[in-house]
Amino acid sequence: MMNLLKAAKEKKVLLVAHRGVCGGNIPCNSLQAFRAAINQGADIVELDVDRSADGELFIQHPGMERVHLRIPASIRNYNSAEVQEFRLSNCDLAPTEWSIVRLEEALELLRGKCIVNIDKFWENPEAIAKLVRRLKMEDQILIKTENRPEYLNDVETYAPDIPYMTIANTEDTTHEAMMKRSINYVGTEVLFETEDAPVASAEYLNQMHHDGKIVWSNAIVYNYRAVLSAHHNDDISLTEDPAKGWGWLADHGFDLIQTDFLFPCKHFLETTGRRTVG
Repeated sequence: MMNLLKAAKEKKVLLVAHRGVCGGNIPCNSLQAFRAAINQGADIVELDVDRSADGELFIQHPGMERVHLRIPASIRNYNSAEVQEFRLSNCDLAPTEWSIVRLEEALELLRGKCIVNIDKFWENPEAIAKLVRRLKMEDQILIKTENRPEYLNDVETYAPDIPYMTIANTEDTTHEAMMKRSINYVGTEVLFETEDAPVASAEYLNQMHHDGKIVWSNAIVYNYRAVLSAHHNDDISLTEDPAKGWGWLADHGFDLIQTDFLFPCKHFLETTGRRTVG
């Protein structure tokens, strides 16, 4: 499967489809969104995982049940049979014909097609790692966690061989320590509110690349309060100038861009020479 560092060098920048490609009637975190992401050329599909009361793993962002499923509580309060009856909502919060998806179904769909970033790994590390190994997809998975001792210990215990990225906000103070851990450490996701943040500096990016690591940036926008990349995001790319958003991130040397607008992002980067076509 794809070697992330090699692929990043060949394509100049890799594109991550946040919860697949959704919109209109296609719900996020659905098989339909994942198919759309593959059809539009995603290098990586990001998805969220939670579990039912009886331990079944489903594609669902914890805390978003009222929006995505129109239910009043976490799926952890329902058994798997009940969870599979819940219909996913479209962008108007109307129910669609599609039900919530088991993680195993999603992985089977994406097998051999792209890298899969399993978000919220820290919520169910043992169960997720066990499923990935049963499906023999270790080299196709990417996991990320915040740099908390308990999370890192879980990665070392259950998934030391699975490609792993830590998350750094403003400054990365753990890179050297991560290099020494028994983890398949491939890089870092960085969050920064201002352009002068250490993790957005040429010095930091050059050091990461020198050490053979990749750096993940975010063009996605959760809400107006959460600034993930100094406002160089999907919003400014679509409403003003893509060079101010996607272009800025690519020009500054970030290896991955996570976006909610995969096709226009990919088209812009490829037509301006910032990404290798294909």
